[in-house]
Amino acid sequence: MPNNKEADTENKPKSKGKFKVKAFRNKNKQNKSEEHVFIEKLQEKYDTIDVNNINRFADLPLSSKTLKGLKECGYVKPTEIQKETIKLSLMEKDILGAAKTGSGKTLAFLIPILERLYCKQWTKLDGVGALVITPTRELAYQIFEALRRVGEHHDFSAGLIIGGKDLKFERNRMDQCNIVICTPGRLLQHMDENPLFDCVNMQILVLDEADRCLDMGFEQTMNAIIANLPLKRQTLLFSATQTKSVRDLARLSLKDPHYVSVHEHSEYSTPKGLQQSYVVCELKDKVPIIWSFIKNHLKQKIIIFLASCKEVKYIYEIFCKLRPGTSLLALYGTLHQLRRMDIYENFCRKSSAVLFATDIAARGLDFPEVHWVVQADCPEDAATYIHRVGRTARYHRGGESLLLLLSSELQMLENLKERKIPIDKIEINPLKLNNPVRKMEAFLARDPTLKDSAQRAFVSYAKSIFLMKDKKVFDVQALDTDSFANSLGLAIPPRIRFLQRLNARTGHAPKSKINLDNDIEEEKSVDSGVSDEESDIKEKTAVPFHVSDDSDSDDGVLKVKRKDHDIELPTDFEMEQNSTSRKKKPVTKAAVVKKILKKKIVPNKRTVFDEEGEAVTVGLKDKKSQLAQQYENEDEGGIDIEKAKIVLQEEDKFDKQLFKDKVKAKHKEEKRKLKAKNKKEEENDDFGESDSEHEPDLSWLPDPDKIYGKKVDDDPQMEAKKRKLMEKSAKSSPVKKNKLKQISTSLSVNEAEELAMMLLKNK
Repeated sequence: MPNNKEADTENKPKSKGKFKVKAFRNKNKQNKSEEHVFIEKLQEKYDTIDVNNINRFADLPLSSKTLKGLKECGYVKPTEIQKETIKLSLMEKDILGAAKTGSGKTLAFLIPILERLYCKQWTKLDGVGALVITPTRELAYQIFEALRRVGEHHDFSAGLIIGGKDLKFERNRMDQCNIVICTPGRLLQHMDENPLFDCVNMQILVLDEADRCLDMGFEQTMNAIIANLPLKRQTLLFSATQTKSVRDLARLSLKDPHYVSVHEHSEYSTPKGLQQSYVVCELKDKVPIIWSFIKNHLKQKIIIFLASCKEVKYIYEIFCKLRPGTSLLALYGTLHQLRRMDIYENFCRKSSAVLFATDIAARGLDFPEVHWVVQADCPEDAATYIHRVGRTARYHRGGESLLLLLSSELQMLENLKERKIPIDKIEINPLKLNNPVRKMEAFLARDPTLKDSAQRAFVSYAKSIFLMKDKKVFDVQALDTDSFANSLGLAIPPRIRFLQRLNARTGHAPKSKINLDNDIEEEKSVDSGVSDEESDIKEKTAVPFHVSDDSDSDDGVLKVKRKDHDIELPTDFEMEQNSTSRKKKPVTKAAVVKKILKKKIVPNKRTVFDEEGEAVTVGLKDKKSQLAQQYENEDEGGIDIEKAKIVLQEEDKFDKQLFKDKVKAKHKEEKRKLKAKNKKEEENDDFGESDSEHEPDLSWLPDPDKIYGKKVDDDPQMEAKKRKLMEKSAKSSPVKKNKLKQISTSLSVNEAEELAMMLLKNK
């Protein structure tokens, strides 16, 4: 026992100045070590994965965070492509994954990304660990949303880097992103301009829709991106139409890639639940067929694919005017990115709607419960057809598709059969078609902007046919453009200038019945960069098209979406060689100046002539003083400021005198007008002016003599007697007159008036 006491006393502190020391365990370190052990166990199970025994995601060696995210999103059973590729990708193998549309390829590369970074214990300080590149912004946005839901319980940060968004906002946060989902153009911009972007430690590169990303249209951009990526990485390529080009694989530096195609040996390359049909129609019947189809499927969800952005824009605008009775949406490349994302989400939420779209909606987008896919314009190739119809019949659901073909495009059926695509022909009763062309013409007549949109749609359709690579299917010369223009609501088919040059080079005969000389001014848009010689050739060359020139740069004649087209555009030299018309020498600016100098024409000079035809100097440009005239005639270079001041002072004297003369003339004219006005007022009386021409008409008054009789004073005999008496009285009483004169002169005015009154009373 004493030993115990001694031990107890030894454990007690001996003095108050010393502190008791305790050892604490680091719980975080312990947790990390446990998680590290769990990760090692997961990695040991990668080699033992048996694809045939996997029925649920829980059967795969995945982290609890990933499994929890999959369960909350409703993903329980993996698809075939997911089973095959997850095993290989977890083992860090390069993969070429090919599967039908709607088979779940997105999760096939998102799950390996999350697991790879989780096993590496990736943090924000490590930078970019995974890079996902997609050809379209909508697809990138969809992948980002899927990653956000599935990886909600992980601590990784993800960034959506696409065009049309705030570049400054992206630039300041690029160093904090672990997973970057992007489009090629915006990614390359950050690589070139953003010092915060660093992908030295990147682990996984994913190309979704790889055949489109590696297409010739993205060749330069993708080559520049790949050159900036580290060589030690895992590369995953996914697409419904996977590329097997050795050149593409060499560009990506793939190391012994595994090709996974779960549907390679299947009977068809499209989903089983998809019913596919086609209709052979004329070009003029396309718009009536689309309109009638929408009217007969108002309660269903439909995607209608068209060839160009301007076609989608016009058909959407004119159908909104016609009001079919269902929601209409349009998705195309020239829209603002925020607007595109809003349209995408709006269409996903709706249970019944019609979406007019270009091929940006053909790849990868998962629109829920789409009933119909209508391809109003023939796809470029069989791969584009597969991606288009893949928007319906997804995840073992059913769906239907309809393809509208012209009689010149029937070769496409052979291409589809080679790709194991089953498609049946159906007939449409033309009597049941509802043609809205009359209403469309009325709307175009009232709205010039809509009319211009129709013209641009017409041009863009012709360009899309002209730029297609497969010339056995697409023949621009076989199009009945006049009737097609009328079906769009255009009364007069406009011109297509680039096809005029093509016809001038090849010598094709015109199919249009409209004379080129009868061009209407309102049907023409501004001709940008076309010389007089080219316009002369166009007027003299017979062509089958009449459409206004398309001024938008995004869909120009020489800008193609695929750069590997076998297209030979006519050059100006060939036009000059093939044209038989006599050409005038173009007038240059130098020639115009020489012509003006020969005629001694002074530019910007105004000359005023008087009534006699003499030139009158007006204004201050003509110098009046002798000193100023001498100064103007001097040939010395430069400006003498002191002498110029003296000249201005001399000219100022003339200007002041000219101003005084103008003021005097103005005052004199005002006085003259005032005097004439006063004189005119004095001449006027109560009845108007005193002139006989303006005297009042008194002919309607009765004759006073007839009513009152003649006055006594008017009798001539009485006038004579009165005159004799006055003369007699004057001779007899001259004295009285003298006395009256004397009296009147001596009286005042008042006294004289009183005297006069008295004399009158006495009379």
